[in-house]
Amino acid sequence: MPEILNPKPKIVAFFCKWCSSKAADIAGVSRMEYPPNFIPIMTPCSGRVEPEFIFDAFAEGADGVLVAGCHLGECHYVVGNYKTLKRMILVKKLAKEMGIEEERIRVEWIATAEAKKLVTVTNDMVNKLKHLPPCSSKLKGVTQEEKTND
Repeated sequence: MPEILNPKPKIVAFFCKWCSSKAADIAGVSRMEYPPNFIPIMTPCSGRVEPEFIFDAFAEGADGVLVAGCHLGECHYVVGNYKTLKRMILVKKLAKEMGIEEERIRVEWIATAEAKKLVTVTNDMVNKLKHLPPCSSKLKGVTQEEKTND
């Protein structure tokens, strides 16, 4: 088994308010155990998660980012999750060019009734990130002022 380099990775999770955030609520009230390493951010739709938000999370010290939305074809805004899918391909490509490992960014489709899937996904993500060193991307430590001055 690989060495544990980061026992408590910090993960920012963007949850769609219609599906994945409800799955997280159900997991909580059902007393399902999932890691406390997640900082949940509820969004109206996964399609509203801009690439900038993901890179800002890394700049603020996140070790990983999860974007979770409704299943494809089931978005409350019709095409929001298809927009997410296209964006995430671009985000992963940009992240790779910046030296951010692919395992640090994850997109999942989690319906309201899939609390167990949410628990499985979060546990899996934490376990994978434990074996990576803390994120040392070039974005870390960049302040908002520095970004706006460019």
